[in-house]
Parts: sequence; C-alpha cells; structure tokens
Amino acid sequence: MKSPEVARLLTALRADGAQVRFVGGCVRDGLLRRPVKDVDIATPDRPDVVQDLLERAGIQTVPWARGIAHGTVLAVVNETPFEVTTLRRDIQCDGRHAEVVFTDDWMADAARRDFTINALSATPDGAVYDYFDGIADLSAGRVRFVGRATERIREDALRILRFFRFHAHYAQTPPDADAFTACQALAHTVDDLSGERVRAELLKILLAPDPAGALLLVRGAHVLERLLPEAGRIDVLRMLAFLETRGIVLPGVGADDLRRLAAVLKTDEPGAQAVAERLRLSRLESRRLTAIAALPPERRPHPGLDGGDRHRLLDRLGPDLVRDLILVDWAAERARSGHTDSRRSRAWMTALEETATFAPPPFPLSGHDLIAAGVPRGPKVGEAMAALRDWWLRDACRPDRAALLARLDDLGIVVKAPVPWQD
Repeated sequence: MKSPEVARLLTALRADGAQVRFVGGCVRDGLLRRPVKDVDIATPDRPDVVQDLLERAGIQTVPWARGIAHGTVLAVVNETPFEVTTLRRDIQCDGRHAEVVFTDDWMADAARRDFTINALSATPDGAVYDYFDGIADLSAGRVRFVGRATERIREDALRILRFFRFHAHYAQTPPDADAFTACQALAHTVDDLSGERVRAELLKILLAPDPAGALLLVRGAHVLERLLPEAGRIDVLRMLAFLETRGIVLPGVGADDLRRLAAVLKTDEPGAQAVAERLRLSRLESRRLTAIAALPPERRPHPGLDGGDRHRLLDRLGPDLVRDLILVDWAAERARSGHTDSRRSRAWMTALEETATFAPPPFPLSGHDLIAAGVPRGPKVGEAMAALRDWWLRDACRPDRAALLARLDDLGIVVKAPVPWQD
C-alpha cells in the first residue's frame, strides 16, 4: 500500500475524486501477513475514464481487448503490472462467460466473487470492507462460497478447482459441507473446462503444503478421475512433498509443481505425453514431465551407482533432470517400503548433493583431434567422442589428451592410416 508504484497509481486514479479500493487477494493475504503477489484495484469509474486518468498521469496501459470488455485496464508503473477494474455486477452467465454491467455499488461487485475471503476490499488508508463475513472465515481457516455454492459453480465450473485450491492453501478445518457437496454433485461440469484453465489450478493445488491431502479431497469429490485419471501415486506425492520441504537445503530442492505432477502419475511414456497435451504444457514442460514420469529404470539414477556412473548420468541428462529423478524415485522407494533405511538415505543424499556441485572440467579433446588421429569423418567421430567422454567421466575426469587418444584402440574404434602427405 505504501510502495512508490502503488502511491503513484492511486494518485492518478483519484485525481477527479473517485473512491478506489484494493480488492481480492492482496487484501486477503495482507490480513494474514502473507506475501502479496498481485495488487488489484477497483474503481467506480468506467474503463475509458480510467484510461484517461492514467494517460494524464503518464502511466502506461497495455492494450487488452478482452480485459477492457470486462472492465479491466492493465496499468504498468515502473515495470510493475496492476489490474484496475471497474465495479461490476453479473446479469447473465452461461457457465463460463459472464455478461456484466458496470455499477458503482461496492457490495454488488463483492457479491460476484467466488469465496468470502476473496470478497474483501480495503481503502488506501486501511479500512477493510467485509460484506460476507470473510474476515471470520479467514480467521477460522474456512473457505466458503459467497451465496449458494451450487449457483456459483453453475456460473463457472472452474470454481470447483478453485475451491479445492483455496482450501488447500488457506483452510484449517475440514472442507465446508455445502461447498464439498456442491462440487461433488456438479463434478461432471469440469469436463468442458479448457486444458489451460485446468492446468493453472491443478499446478497451484500441487504447490499446497499438503498436496497429497488436497488431491485426495479432489478425488473424493469424483473430480480427479475426470481431469487426471493417471494420478495413481498419491502416496509418492506425499513423500516427495516431505523430501522437498523438510530439511534438504540444496539449490533446486523445494516445492515444484511440475515435479509433483510427474510424481503422482502412474503411466507410461505415451500416457505422460497425453497428460502434457491435455494440460497444454509447453514443449519444454512436456519433455520434463515425460522424462520424470516415464524414463526407463536403466536410465535413472539409483543408490547403487558408483561415482563415475553418477557423473556419466549427470553429464547425459543434466543436473536438473537428475535431481528431479532422484527426488521422485527416493520418494517412491520410501512410499513402497514404509520405513527409512539410513544407508539408502545417505546414498540418495550423496547423489542429490552431486547435482548441486557437478561441474566437470573442459573435455580435453575436440572432433578435430579425433579426425587428425585418423577417425573417419561422419558418425564415427560422434561415437568416438561419446565413448571417450564416458570413459573420462567414469575415471573422475583424470585422463588427459594423450591418454584419451591412446584409448581409441581399446574402444575398438577403427582408425584410418594417415595419408603420407598429411604427415
């Protein structure tokens, strides 16, 4: 509320006397003393008036046709984005797209929000407006719909996933009975949701402190089987969340949504690829998900590997993927056994620590060196380079250039006799 960017934005929006408020998540998280990610502001001024006020103040706005149509102007102050939305009330909703009209009624605007804890608003001087007992729910750790749960879900089926997401991140009590019953009764409505919308909510659910417990609730409402029937390893997800967040202090180790998604999947490579396509993952995300969930056992790290073999694996797959595989497979092993083996744990931890420290020196040979040594141009050069690098890594990167070239004969690589005039 006191940042220079927010102060400048508020000054611009109130230049002609409008009363503006902070709304939604920033108020909710501010009251809980949680980090505030996005600052959203509401105003009774129409979008064209908002744009004019911002332009007069020299504040950049980003063209956003869909946002403007629904009353939202995207303002950017010192590279920080803010959504400024005109007060609205719904007049019709087909289950996904709402038809709205602008209003100056703050309570009507709050009434169209999904949960009581999201219907809070606050003035720039800190006065909080709570029309639906959101503060009491926030204090009790309770997630309730504004109004009747069935009606709010019929307005937008995504609210089923949003209910489970907010319950996972904010609740301290069992799920609200009316909300859970409505989600269960209307579970079939999630079938029409786009992959992008499902992905966004599902990944946020997986980042909850107890993602396994959250998914069990989603499954209990008969929603998980419709959106992610491949989620057959919730026990592995539980153990992974424990490993990520309990005492392992290493770069790259922490709550990771895509790693958790891969861990919970019980499927093969085509199945993992189907999940990635259904959730509209990017190409990079798809490759990572498929590798974690379906890379064959012989290509995965395990505690029985010696140092040289671990280095070869790190070199081939990269430290980030090896770290993912170690965490997921360690979690799977613990979920299977039901107990902790201290020797296995030390071996897993050693392998995990190497993902943070692995940095081999430059390889002493180049393709030109191999060609000069008589290796035929073409695929043989790549084969020789890969074989020599594997041997070099297995021997702790100690062999020098001369030792590597001498190794060519031992590897059975055919070397041409040098042409006399090339000597």
